Amino acid sequence: MLAILAATGASTIYGVNHTIAKDLMPIYIEPFGFILLRVTGATILFWLIGFWGPKEKIATTDWPRIIGCTIFGMAINMLVFFKGLSLTSPINSSVIMTISPILVLVMAALLIHERITWLKTAGIITGLAGALTLVFFSTQTTVNAPNIPLGNLFVIMNALFYGIYLIMVKPLTAKYHPFTLMKWLFLFGVIVNFPISISEFLDVEWTAIPVHALWKFGFVVVCTTFLTYLLNIFALKELSASGLSAFIYLQPLVAIAFAIGTGADSLNVVKITAAILVFSGVYMVTKKPKPKVSTPQDL
Repeated sequence: MLAILAATGASTIYGVNHTIAKDLMPIYIEPFGFILLRVTGATILFWLIGFWGPKEKIATTDWPRIIGCTIFGMAINMLVFFKGLSLTSPINSSVIMTISPILVLVMAALLIHERITWLKTAGIITGLAGALTLVFFSTQTTVNAPNIPLGNLFVIMNALFYGIYLIMVKPLTAKYHPFTLMKWLFLFGVIVNFPISISEFLDVEWTAIPVHALWKFGFVVVCTTFLTYLLNIFALKELSASGLSAFIYLQPLVAIAFAIGTGADSLNVVKITAAILVFSGVYMVTKKPKPKVSTPQDL
């Protein structure tokens, strides 16, 4: 139950984040500079709470996996997501993110040879069709969404990289406390992101940022980064990577309600059609097969 609550909380925060982070880029900060702020702030918080966690030593054999998780979970996926979000709309990005379970299934089939049924195959095709509908048919640009197709493509890449991160980090959750994992993953995240994002970070005019934007920065660092990664790593102790990725269903529901409620975005036929296709595809991919009922002939 606690794992389910943690996963639900993380997805809710992510859903709100699509609009809140979007409001800050590129008006007050560019995407890559934002990433350095995220990982640096989260690193400080994780090392502070790490003092109350167990004193664990990372096994030598686990360091390559730790670094791999950092690259896919704290660097590449964040960079492409925030870049994509700066180019597209909050509703587009939240709907596209729901293809994560589909991509996790495809990678599981390629990496660990998990069997894909005809229903799951149909789900993969349907879900990807929905995502591609947004990429190719959401072409109306605005000042706050200057290149929607490219932005949507970046968000798809983020879903792929985050899926890889979930698969890679799962074995580590069984060996180490969440505080231990997060403090090392984010520390390496600062190192990896620094050369890519330092120039945009230094361009920020911090003294000119209004109070209403400062609390949004705080939300992204504390809630969207620190809290969600902690909640997800906790949930992974009880849930599978594919099971956790299924909670991404909540993101577009929260994101759409929040974006429309705040006037940050609106629905249209393309977005609704794409959402139906994506949700249908993810449902088919995550649907559990009915257990076979024994008959007298089987006995």
